[in-house]
Amino acid sequence: MSLFLEDYCLICHDSIQPAVGWKAIFSEEKERLICPTCEGKFEKMEGEKCKICSRLFRNLDERFRYNDLCHDCQRWEEDSEWQGYLDLNHSVFLYNDFFKEVMAKYKFRGDYVLAKLFAESIKDSLRRINPNLLVPIPLSCERLYERGFNQAEALILESGLTPANLLTRIHLEKQSKKSRAQRIHIPQVFQVDQQTELTGKEILLIDDIYTTGSTLRHAAKLLTERGAKRVCSLTLAR
Repeated sequence: MSLFLEDYCLICHDSIQPAVGWKAIFSEEKERLICPTCEGKFEKMEGEKCKICSRLFRNLDERFRYNDLCHDCQRWEEDSEWQGYLDLNHSVFLYNDFFKEVMAKYKFRGDYVLAKLFAESIKDSLRRINPNLLVPIPLSCERLYERGFNQAEALILESGLTPANLLTRIHLEKQSKKSRAQRIHIPQVFQVDQQTELTGKEILLIDDIYTTGSTLRHAAKLLTERGAKRVCSLTLAR
């Protein structure tokens, strides 16, 4: 009779070889969710970054860097309509080709279990941030029906935390189909729960990917106008 149950990688579905030795037998091991090969394909966001959006400067042409800001954040902060609403975004991983494949499984193929992969990363990040409310970026009713679950809310729940579902979303064309300029100039896409008192609260928005920052800034602007003291965001990838 084997002492070990075989685990399978949640991404590639190959078997994960169990740890061998006395330490493995007599100590409680963490649940193994992915194989070493897949784990090695995730790139942590490490190095010098934009102080607002966490974009890595090593991947950015120097012409598009303005001191401690990237070109995109510099433009956001020069726009009086958007200046100062999103205080900071922290991203855990680089949005490389491998991460793009994982997100396709998670978001568009309904593989909810993949949220478990990121629970420790979410909890580790929250040790450095102490918000009053964790607010997932919502999906419209139509998009929620298509996907079956809200991927941002799932990240909070699988981390053992409680989401504050303050926002609802108006159904529009997918953001991925819009240019940066179109994303900036769309009307407000969110509505906020009028019953929740936000005055003086520090809020952390949770989403899967930071792209142009438009979605997060729309949410941050609405929450700030309702009295929030500070709005930051935590995304899996940038």
